[in-house]
Order: sequence, then C-alpha cells, then structure tokens
Amino acid sequence: MAAEASHSLADTANDLLLLVAQRRSTRGPDDRHPLGYGREAYFWALIAALGVFVAGAVFSLREGIAELVHPSVTSSFAVAYVVLAVSTIFDLVSFRRSVGQMTGQARRFNRDLLEESRVTSDPTLRAVFVEDAVSVSGDLIAFAGLALSQITGSSIAQGVAAVLIGLMLIRIGLRLVRRSHDFLVGAWLLTPATHKRDADGFTQPLRPTDEQKARAFLLAYPGVTGIRELLVTFVGPGQVWVVARLDIADDLRGDQVKSLVRGIESGMKHASENVYRVDVVAIGGAQASP
Repeated sequence: MAAEASHSLADTANDLLLLVAQRRSTRGPDDRHPLGYGREAYFWALIAALGVFVAGAVFSLREGIAELVHPSVTSSFAVAYVVLAVSTIFDLVSFRRSVGQMTGQARRFNRDLLEESRVTSDPTLRAVFVEDAVSVSGDLIAFAGLALSQITGSSIAQGVAAVLIGLMLIRIGLRLVRRSHDFLVGAWLLTPATHKRDADGFTQPLRPTDEQKARAFLLAYPGVTGIRELLVTFVGPGQVWVVARLDIADDLRGDQVKSLVRGIESGMKHASENVYRVDVVAIGGAQASP
C-alpha cells in the first residue's frame, strides 16, 4: 500500500510537470528561439521521467525491502482492499481515455496501439498512457500481494509486491527518459537505401511511405535533378524540420533558383501539417556560374 501510495504521488507530480511541458511547448518562435519552444515538451517530460518516476521507484523499493527484512502485521485487509478498489476504478477510467487518444492518433498514421506508444512524438500522451498502464498493473500487483499475505499470514508477499512495483517504475522511467533523450538530441539522416529501426522499434520521423512521398515530391519538382541529403528532425510534438540538399539543373538562373527553393519549401509545408519548417540547399544552377 505504501508503494502504491508513492506511485500515485509520483503520477500526480508527473502530471503537473507534463502540464508545464504542454503549456510551454506551445509558445511561438521569437528572436532567441526561431524554431519555437516545441522541444520544451521533451525537456520537461525528461525531468518528469527521471526525477518523479525514479523517486517513486526508490521509495517503493525501500518499503519492499524493509518489509522483507522486518515483516509487519497488516491491521485491516478490508480497508486496504477498498482503497485499492477505488484506486483501480479511477486508474481504469483514466487508462480508457488515454487508450482512446492513443488509438485515434495511431489510426492517423496507420500504426497499431503499441507501436504508436513507442514512436509517437507527443511525450505527454506517451507518458500519460504509460502511467495509466503502469498504475493499473501496480494495482493488480498490490491486490495479489495483499491476497497472498492474507492467505499465508505472512507479509512477505506484500514486500515482494512493493519491490516488483519499484522495479516496474524504474524500467518504465528509464524507457521514458530514453524516448525524451532521443527527441531532444536526435536527428535522422534519411538516405535512399536505408530506413533504420532500433531494438525497441523506434523509427525515423518519417514513415517509409512518407519518405517516399517526400522524395517523389522533390524529384518531380521542375529543375531538381537529384537528392544528396534529406535530413529530418523534430522541433516539437508532431512538428518536423526538413533540410534538403538538392542537385538542380545547371541552366537555371539565379531568380529561377530562388523561385524553385521557395516553391519547394511552400509546397512541402502545405503537403503535410507535420512539416513545421523546410530549408532547401540548392547545388548547381546559378551557383555553378563564376
């Protein structure tokens, strides 16, 4: 019960930090931050995962180990069951809502629920979804620990349950830390021959079909003869910055090159609501002239 109480407090503090993340990341660009403040969402999500989850996990582990070393006597199983039942109901209601939001987003990108929870660029949605799943799992573990303790007359089962809750919080916390870290510092160089996926299923910002569409759009644009590099990185939840180094026809004049670059940048932004900014580096054309 102490482990689950610390878990609930950690969730509450985590949600407050995620609210800060959501509010601060929506601010628009200014002179100091020309790309906006979207990455603040990942910073605050990182703080929440590292500080709050780990704090809850350490407390749970301490309580569990203390119970295993110095077993205590449960004063009222009935009260514990009632508290856990109420907690489980609220957690299930919240979990159902987060599942609905995650499912809706997954359908937009033609992914399944679990894949979307891994690769989504929205750290608040991921954290809430994971929190709710872990909360329900923690409630079930606590129920099992109490039931076994009542049946056997030993509180060792409760100590084991508290340790399991702590280990689960550490595992999830570190995973959320890694995800926020990936979006904070990660940039993906997309080349025609590769589309890498790591061991946990974390994919590049563009799906293969989106990458193909982007390449088809660029290669079909009048004056473009080839793609040297296509670099995509996240600047916030659902917002990508695209940098393209393109070979263009050598016979284009300077004004035609400028028109080509403006047309590509405008066209890509209108083609996808997720494209926040596009920068095109044209190689050839007027640049080939002395």
